[in-house]
Amino acid sequence: MAVSQPRQEKESEDCSLLPVVHDIIKCMDKDSQDVHQELARLKVKIQEAREQISSMPGVDSSPLEQQQQLATLQDQVRTKNQLLQKYKSLCMFDVPKAS
Repeated sequence: MAVSQPRQEKESEDCSLLPVVHDIIKCMDKDSQDVHQELARLKVKIQEAREQISSMPGVDSSPLEQQQQLATLQDQVRTKNQLLQKYKSLCMFDVPKAS
């Protein structure tokens, strides 16, 4: 469980490129020498975003395959809901209250 926590934190990281682009523009306006550092930071951010996208589940599936998986999962949910309703109607889970 501790292994999945850092991955969740990394996935929830902000991948917004706008702040980095804004910093690059500010450096260019000032004729600063930090432009190369900011460009390198942008390159790293883009590479991180690419890695996150390529590691997402289902990225390698076609839209048709994804639709088929969705239909299968919806059928499973429907079947399980029907079973739950059936078992609830049997009244086996009613526990008499202690007075």
